[in-house]
Amino acid sequence: MLSEKEKKEIQHEFEHYETKQAACIEALKIVQKYRGWISNDAVKDIAAFLEMSPDEVDSVASFYNLIFRHPVGKNVILLCDSVSCWVMGSTSIGEHIKQKLNIDYGETTEDKRFTLLPIACLGTCDHAPAIMINRDTFRDLTPEKIDRIIDRYK
Repeated sequence: MLSEKEKKEIQHEFEHYETKQAACIEALKIVQKYRGWISNDAVKDIAAFLEMSPDEVDSVASFYNLIFRHPVGKNVILLCDSVSCWVMGSTSIGEHIKQKLNIDYGETTEDKRFTLLPIACLGTCDHAPAIMINRDTFRDLTPEKIDRIIDRYK
């Protein structure tokens, strides 16, 4: 079930849209903010609250790459794998992160602190390669910068 806090925040979003259903993305983001990810039960709860089918909510959730349908760590590292970042060395940056954290793409560290995921674009091609950790974007990366950045989140 949705918590009262989640319901209240979702209801607040209704005033920005013509229908409840149009607030689906915002509802998903709100629930994820409190729970860390969107479980199948959360999809059903959101669907009932918005008067949608669970399949409709799931199709929205699975379309957006910042809605997590599986548990993630406290800090989600999104590594840009666009052409610009790839040309500027994102592959080696990714390998460095994987080695430093002892995880692969889609995995979470044993202590649940980090999850590493690829993302199609972070919109900072002029400063590639780039990552985003939670809501913080880091650009012009080198292995040394990565070490300092990750250490901030431990």
